[in-house]
Amino acid sequence: MRVLATRRHDEILKRLSAQGSVSIAELAGFFDVSRETIRRDLKLLSDKGQLGIVHGGAARFEPSEPAMNLRSRENARGKAVIGRAAAGLIHNGMVVFLDSGTTTLAVAQAMSDLRDLTICTASLPIALHLCHIPGMRVHMLGGEIDPGEEAAASIDMPEAMARFRVDIAFLGGGALSPDGEVTDFTRAGAEQRGRMIALAAKTYFVLDSSKFAKLTPLRIPNFQRAAGLIVDAKPQADIAEAVVRKGPELMVAS
Repeated sequence: MRVLATRRHDEILKRLSAQGSVSIAELAGFFDVSRETIRRDLKLLSDKGQLGIVHGGAARFEPSEPAMNLRSRENARGKAVIGRAAAGLIHNGMVVFLDSGTTTLAVAQAMSDLRDLTICTASLPIALHLCHIPGMRVHMLGGEIDPGEEAAASIDMPEAMARFRVDIAFLGGGALSPDGEVTDFTRAGAEQRGRMIALAAKTYFVLDSSKFAKLTPLRIPNFQRAAGLIVDAKPQADIAEAVVRKGPELMVAS
């Protein structure tokens, strides 16, 4: 049944909220309108900043990241599962880089049985947690503290990271895009993560399913060189296939 444009827009946004992405073909069939009508709907909503246009449809657009204390309440169980899977890749004696974020904090919380590790991080919660565990040598990468992220940020961060021989790195990210790529909110964050991929012997992104099929503004350099992407649930088929085509292994924790 045909519906008014305002009702179509409300339904499109509801579907985006629930699914993360929508396709033009699916919406045209549901509303019994032409694909061109749906394209105009999506363009109008995109101009208002309510979604992002992607090939064949649209995805949720998130221009800025919520504060860490708000993110910590989202999908805590999924992040814990990812944390245990990531910790299983770490061996005693390694040099480990842990990015700031709630999912990397879950990795740190799963590392209690490991010993003789050198930890590099800019995250205050991660450093505070691991410094109390015997056998952990924690190096805090400096800079001004971002209160929302509870981590240090500095233009000197890449130089500080380059001093270490990093065996394995675990990185966060803003979103897993419909194109199968981990993206970021800020240029500084994207550049630092891209640099870490180049520095570490192996790099894994850790991303929970609440970030699937979203759009954030910036690509992360060297993403295709990452060893893998550890998630708590398998993304929809087209996103999963796109990740594998780009190079990183898609690892679903259980």
